[in-house]
Amino acid sequence: MIEDYSSFGPAYRNFKVREGVYVPEPAEEFSGDNPFTRMAPIRGKLKDIKFDGTYPYLDKSLKFKIWHFLIYLTLWIAAFPLNRIRYGLRIEGREKIRQNRKLFANGMMTVCNHVHRWDMISVLQAMRYRHAWIPMYAQPFRGKDGFLMKNIGGIAIPEERSGLRAFDKALDELHARKQWIHIFPESCSWKFYSPLRPFKTGAFNMAYKYALPIIPMVISFRPRTGWRRFFCQGEPLVTIHVGDPIIPDLTTSRKEETARMRDLAHKTMLDMAGIVSNPWPSSID
Repeated sequence: MIEDYSSFGPAYRNFKVREGVYVPEPAEEFSGDNPFTRMAPIRGKLKDIKFDGTYPYLDKSLKFKIWHFLIYLTLWIAAFPLNRIRYGLRIEGREKIRQNRKLFANGMMTVCNHVHRWDMISVLQAMRYRHAWIPMYAQPFRGKDGFLMKNIGGIAIPEERSGLRAFDKALDELHARKQWIHIFPESCSWKFYSPLRPFKTGAFNMAYKYALPIIPMVISFRPRTGWRRFFCQGEPLVTIHVGDPIIPDLTTSRKEETARMRDLAHKTMLDMAGIVSNPWPSSID
């Protein structure tokens, strides 16, 4: 039997899932009109940082390298095991990364829905603990979380046109170094939101530009059971699903191929999450 979750609010209109798929109650009131509404507040006092042509989008300083190493060490020692404990993380389909490793010799890109504060940690674990660089909205870099965002590998997307050249140069260098890149194409986080929102095209344009295969991932939820019921109540358990790689076809135009990859990634993620009727199309750009 397929259940109807429209009672959860307008952002769940016509949302239906396969039998057995768990949908948690909304953690907050989501907008039914704008899927790109930023729900998570920026924490702390905002710093005066300009994301223009002078900003170091790819920090090469010794200080950054030290902090970057220490933060990833902390992820390995503490955050990855804690994610298993706190959210009961399950990874389905991770063998697809190993099976297709020859495709990733020159780097690769992952995309995933953006649904809670620890979703990037889940992505890294699904990537077999590989490092990834993550283009992100610039505004949160000014807040309390900016230090962590930058040193985990976040690259601020410039707010001024003068910063675009420096931003592109940073990504060109990462591609030359055959690095892995992750993007949340929904652009902002909606906590524990089960439907899949429309995708921005930036990730798929980047994949076409650099001829990078895309691994679609999607996070779905499970109810808290067993001993996990006694803490973090109100937060579901998490499963991350890994899909087959999507390969850019460079014989077609960028506009046509970008749309194809975006639509295919969206459909693949819907299927992996068990969603049979979704409130949003793959894009509203």
